Amino acid sequence: MFHVPQRDSDTPGKSMERLFFLGFVAALAVSGAGGRYYGDKVLRLQPEIEEHLQFIKNVSRSAKVDFWKPHSVELVTTNRSVDFRVDADRVSDLQAGLEKIGLKYEVLIDNLQTLIENQFDRKASRSLDYSYESYHNWDQIESWTATIADENPNLISRFEIGRSYEERPIYLLRVGNRTGSLKPAIFLDCGIHAREWISPAFCQWFVKEAIRNFGTRSTLDTLVNELDFLVVPVVNVDGYSYSWTKDRLWRKTRSRNPGSACVGTDLNRNFNAQWCAGGASRDPCSEIYCGPQVESEKEVKAIAGCIRSHSSTIKAYLTIHSYSQKCLFPYSYTHALAFDHEELNNLASNAVDALTSLYGTPFEFGPGASSMYVASGGSDDWVYDLGIKYSFTFELRDTGKYGFLLPESQIRPTCEETMLAVYHIASYVLNHLY
Repeated sequence: MFHVPQRDSDTPGKSMERLFFLGFVAALAVSGAGGRYYGDKVLRLQPEIEEHLQFIKNVSRSAKVDFWKPHSVELVTTNRSVDFRVDADRVSDLQAGLEKIGLKYEVLIDNLQTLIENQFDRKASRSLDYSYESYHNWDQIESWTATIADENPNLISRFEIGRSYEERPIYLLRVGNRTGSLKPAIFLDCGIHAREWISPAFCQWFVKEAIRNFGTRSTLDTLVNELDFLVVPVVNVDGYSYSWTKDRLWRKTRSRNPGSACVGTDLNRNFNAQWCAGGASRDPCSEIYCGPQVESEKEVKAIAGCIRSHSSTIKAYLTIHSYSQKCLFPYSYTHALAFDHEELNNLASNAVDALTSLYGTPFEFGPGASSMYVASGGSDDWVYDLGIKYSFTFELRDTGKYGFLLPESQIRPTCEETMLAVYHIASYVLNHLY
């Protein structure tokens, strides 16, 4: 059963004033976080031979290197590009080493701190309306979930499905016209990885569009009449909060690991899908740490428990990430093809076509293992093996120019094009119920 939390007592007007103030303070906090990344660069390497791989592994052990794509040195292979951040005081030595061994590279981001500060590139507005073209911190999003449910009781209900390690509530918004009967559902989650801010922005955009289209006889109106969308705007609430207040590039949870000074687990390695096999690490300091045991993280327990409880009605699962512009489906933990591979591949192809039709944004699609890298313990594989056939991961914009620091000016086009893919998948699911 869903747990219904006590609602905020603020009136809608006061709530919006509070959200505006919180947003102003939060933007100042992030942009002025000590300049900790001043002069840091993000490089893209093109390893071609074993010597190149060994060099990258040696660098990862001797210098502070933050792997962006893939997310860990364990996933680096030849003939596939590697994006990573390197500290300002190590850049010169690293570039000299790359040139010495003939490892081709390009500088994607020349000064990371500048990009962080420029992420809030929209003109400030004093409107008290909630801006869906701005990034919002957790306090704002939490207040928004209450307000949006209070103002749209016939369409949206808010439930608390669990608590994080630091005891923050994990909210689910059930979006769908109340018909009085049980409807098939699509589960949509965002913010599994803290630094991927465009992901929670999309979940908020989706809810906004559902409200805007309600009663208009549009495609989305039809979908919310016939389906329920179970939307979790932020899964990793602790990590997301930390990315606003302490470290913009934090990825994992904030759970403590006994016997280690390193904090956090990668939620997308903690699900019961060939847990901690290929593409995951048992090292608590790794960005792809699988956790001390399967479903050790309270956030995973919340998502998995909710999906298990409603597995008979959930017909599709969509999880939103960034970056790389891909639409992925099972499997990621193995190169073996899923039983429904042909159908999933065709559906992904058509969804990508719909997405690309708006702005021409190139998207790739395919099974996770072959299209990206092997990764065990992922939510999409776990959901598929649970029996929910239509399981997809979206890696949104971009392909490296901004990486995890996509500016606010790209929220609208990113969300608009992604909505077309979601429309297509949801419409297909509605016409192929099982």
